[in-house]
Amino acid sequence: MKQVMNQAMKAKEVEKHRKAVLRMEMDYELATLFEAIKEENDQKKNQCKQKLERIRNELVKLKAL
Repeated sequence: MKQVMNQAMKAKEVEKHRKAVLRMEMDYELATLFEAIKEENDQKKNQCKQKLERIRNELVKLKAL
C-alpha cells in the first residue's frame, strides 16, 4: 500500500513538472510568434502556431487549461 501511495505521489510530481515545462515552452513560442509577426515571416508564424497547438493539446490532456 505504501508503494502505491509513493508511486501516486511521484506521478503527480512528474505531471506538475511537465505542466510547468509546457507553460515555459508556451511562453517561449508566444515570444517567437510575436517576433515572426513583427518580421512578417509567414513560415515562422506557421511553425510557431503548430507548436503552440501541440502544447495546447498536451495541456488540455493534462487538464491544465
